[in-house]
Amino acid sequence: MPQNLTVGHLIRRLQTVNPGLPVRLAINPDWPFTHFIATDVVERDGVVFIAEDGQEGYLPAPVRDALNWT
Repeated sequence: MPQNLTVGHLIRRLQTVNPGLPVRLAINPDWPFTHFIATDVVERDGVVFIAEDGQEGYLPAPVRDALNWT
């Protein structure tokens, strides 16, 4: 996946999964965590930003493995 993901590419990727599933943002500082995604979407200077809405907990090990974050 490209580093500069476009809105269109993200929409196409999301169309392949069940639309009723919750969405989480996986973040890997030193310990991988999951974060809630807020409804705030802001466009500035040609870039779209999706806000995070708090930390949920540790990223499950199978997800870390799939992302090669082990």
